[in-house]
Amino acid sequence: MNTIFPIAYVVWLGLWRRKDAYVLLILMGAMLLVLSSLNVFGLGGKVVYIADIGLVLTWLFSALLAVQIMARELPAEQSRGTIHVLLAKPVTRFALVLGKWLGAWAAVSVATLVFYGTVAVLVYARGGHLPGPATAQALGLHITALAIITAITLIFSTRMNHDAAAAISLILTGAAFLVIPRIPEFVTSETGFTAGVMLVLYHALPHFELFDLRQWIIHDFGMVAWPVYTQILLYGLAWITGCILVAWMTFRRRHFSRGDRML
Repeated sequence: MNTIFPIAYVVWLGLWRRKDAYVLLILMGAMLLVLSSLNVFGLGGKVVYIADIGLVLTWLFSALLAVQIMARELPAEQSRGTIHVLLAKPVTRFALVLGKWLGAWAAVSVATLVFYGTVAVLVYARGGHLPGPATAQALGLHITALAIITAITLIFSTRMNHDAAAAISLILTGAAFLVIPRIPEFVTSETGFTAGVMLVLYHALPHFELFDLRQWIIHDFGMVAWPVYTQILLYGLAWITGCILVAWMTFRRRHFSRGDRML
């Protein structure tokens, strides 16, 4: 634990120094201000319209930020040669992997909280509000989903460069969001090999739709029952734990050479 938190803190500082989150926050705020001033499809600046678009952008930008942060950490250490310094110190590979993941997740979680606050302020400025209890639950599940996304990206970053790890992670995340929830509809019209592949994907990829409570906020459906909410959190915890263990197992088998030295 003495090495995990310092590693996580360095990752945390890196996000704010690179200003990725600031750019996305400014972009989201500008887009929402422009959209709220337009009369698109006769909706004008309706509160529900602003909240819906704002939460969609929050999910999109937070996922992009999570992948971007996590995908560059380990490859950057290798390209700079600092991976040798880290592993030469009393830092285990598990501590390095866990610290990198923890720092990336913490940083993107704070950025996501700021995104939610921006949406809430703009909605309030239009005379509306986001229901507090439902929003708190939605934020909790959203942050859990981001933990899964960063953990999945961590796996690929242990063996690939930044661009490859980010690209594959974004493709898998996009598929999990957009395709996986619709597989039950698709599989009814397919047979044989295609249906089998669909079912494998359905069970192999995370179900991020479970973590998406945007409609509960927008339409004020109230709170999700706590037993159901707890089960979703446990499902997310299982995915996080499994991905971190896989990342550690792949990273501990990797060798780094420096001159005639091998780590």
